[in-house]
Amino acid sequence: MKKLFLFALLLVMALQGSAYTERNILQAKATEAQLKQMLIPNQKWVSYPAYTDRAGWDRMFGSWKAGFISQGEVALEHQWTTVKATDFLEFERTGNRTVMQTPYFKNRTALTNLLMAELAEGQGRFIDQLINGVFYHCEMTTWALSAHTVVQSSRRSLPTLGEDVFDLYAGDMGTLLAWTYYFFRDSFDKVDPEISRRLRYELQHRLLDPYMKGGFGWMAENFIEGESTVNNWNPWCNFNALACFMLLENDMDVLAKGVYKTMVSVDKFINYSQVDGACEEGPHYWTAAGGMMYDYLQLLYKATGSKLSVFDDSQVRNMGEYIAHSYVEDGWVVNFADNRARGGVDPALVYRFGKAVGSSLMMGYAKHLYKAFPQGLPASSYITRDFETLEQHAGFFACDLQRQVHPCVWYPLTQFCYIRDARQGVMLAAKGGYNAESHNHNDVGSFIFYKHNTPVLIDAGLVTYTRQTFSTERYSIWAMQSDYHNLPRINGVSQHEGREYRASDVWCNGKNLFSLDIAGAYPAEADVKSWTRTYKLQKGVLRITDKFSLGSVKAANQINFLTWGEVDASVSGKLRLRVADTETVLQYDDNQFEVRIEPFQIDDPTMTTIWGDKLCRISLEAKHQVLQDTYRFVFE
Repeated sequence: MKKLFLFALLLVMALQGSAYTERNILQAKATEAQLKQMLIPNQKWVSYPAYTDRAGWDRMFGSWKAGFISQGEVALEHQWTTVKATDFLEFERTGNRTVMQTPYFKNRTALTNLLMAELAEGQGRFIDQLINGVFYHCEMTTWALSAHTVVQSSRRSLPTLGEDVFDLYAGDMGTLLAWTYYFFRDSFDKVDPEISRRLRYELQHRLLDPYMKGGFGWMAENFIEGESTVNNWNPWCNFNALACFMLLENDMDVLAKGVYKTMVSVDKFINYSQVDGACEEGPHYWTAAGGMMYDYLQLLYKATGSKLSVFDDSQVRNMGEYIAHSYVEDGWVVNFADNRARGGVDPALVYRFGKAVGSSLMMGYAKHLYKAFPQGLPASSYITRDFETLEQHAGFFACDLQRQVHPCVWYPLTQFCYIRDARQGVMLAAKGGYNAESHNHNDVGSFIFYKHNTPVLIDAGLVTYTRQTFSTERYSIWAMQSDYHNLPRINGVSQHEGREYRASDVWCNGKNLFSLDIAGAYPAEADVKSWTRTYKLQKGVLRITDKFSLGSVKAANQINFLTWGEVDASVSGKLRLRVADTETVLQYDDNQFEVRIEPFQIDDPTMTTIWGDKLCRISLEAKHQVLQDTYRFVFE
């Protein structure tokens, strides 16, 4: 009955195009009063060994012990680098984020390596330098990044004293320091009790108090359906809030109130996420979105002695399995929006999530990924994840499940469609959606085409973040524009950003065909009544049909395709695309189109590491300006 209900819910939502369903699955499990009775007090929920339990940590670290100690020995020589005022100001002066972030993250890495090394060795050798790191961070005005401090009342990047910003990285730093406090409080007190007292004070005033005060947009306290977005910031920050409350707060009334507040907030993220489970932010952000939701749910599960669990919820499972479906092969992932085309995801995280929800798909994918890309020491940048990997690694290594690949994966609510022809070695990834998704590009109706597990027609994906990226100037960046996606420019007009610019009549036959009307993604000046694009993948051949109707003719239509290969246009009606060792032929009607090949240089470091220094846009410009017509393209 539950599966039948969810199927009916999916169908109704697909017809209505709803983006938010008030399920509140966490609040349905417990009231605040009931939660108070479930929570395990005084950090007795922690399943990791005490600092003094040498045998326990030897089991936890296993063969990785020497590696962690070696990293800590390097950190013994670390010079704690001041993040200068001008480093913060650089963001508003030039838009550069890395000037501030580089020393910040080096300091955080050193602190993490010292903590892990001391837990591994247990001889006190790393304590003094760990104290230096703790006191250095206590002296910082903020743990937030310069790109995020601009939410202060001043709207400036230089941190304002007394106005604490709880962002992603303040939360990460808080959790790292909360674990430091938990494990080493007694060791610090033997040196000077002021160390622990100061650290506990800073954690309270920088994170716990601001969280209870609220007002941060990621908390979704004032969520308005149809106007608000809830993205990866929500589970990421709420996980850190939950970790800090559970590691620091021993007043059960205060603890229950704080933890319940996180439940209410995370429910907003789950409500906003589609029941079909797809992550509209893409695989690059899944680690911080669906993956961080798992971290939160797992910590809540532990904190309540397994009494509060939603791992049997089908949406939670779907949100996990999305990452397995979005993997192509050889490190390539489906990279719509702000995503890298080659993606790193922690196999151990995927395995644990899969184990929690009972997904052989996820566990098999995790083991496949681990074999294809062997991992070194657990180093996820999230200290709790590393502890969980150490605790559960034996089960992961023993897993012998194989990767499963489905020929058609259709997300009817998020409107992502993946079609594979494994025998011919090709894959199509296409999307509908709307142009106000989190990390949106104007890309309604676009697609990626893979041959021999390599993208041929591409989505350029993620650019290096600057001040411009998340500002009113976002769509002046070429990679965000529909003209640099595999899409038409209609009547001389590109797609427009905004929630109202969306696909309609979106459907998939569940096998090899995906169709949608993309007219609604274009502004009124395009004067397009309908533009139905149909994708069909059969016997290794991709066929694209564009059937359109215009209200008037203003300029020639232009069909754009983006590739990173070499293009040979020597034969009329055929374009040969050479990428690596593969060749794909694009057939078009040379009576309908003039061909323009436009290679262009790229210098963005995030892109060049994947695509090299050159991309190529293929523009097929219509020879005839007509109100109605059908265009056909064949890739084989």
